Amino acid sequence: MDVSKTKSSFYRRLYVAYLIDSKLASSVPALTEVTGMPRRTAQDTIAALADLDIVCEFEQEDGARNHAGHYRIRSWGAIDRRWIEANLSPIKQVLGYP
Repeated sequence: MDVSKTKSSFYRRLYVAYLIDSKLASSVPALTEVTGMPRRTAQDTIAALADLDIVCEFEQEDGARNHAGHYRIRSWGAIDRRWIEANLSPIKQVLGYP
């Protein structure tokens, strides 16, 4: 299946936001473990969520050092999280994720 870079990038952002919001993977190391994507791709994808008006914030753990903590989705903007849930299999298939 031939998928455009625009579509795969969009799906990657949706999937990462879903993983963070579901607490399945709310840190960069957890995202790389769950998806197999490189660390830099995970970081860039989190940063790009703002382009979709998805508000994602990092929460530092109390007393932790070296940026220990997790991400949290504060707002989905115009994105319907339920659509992502209903379409997880095709999204993961397009991205080649397990």
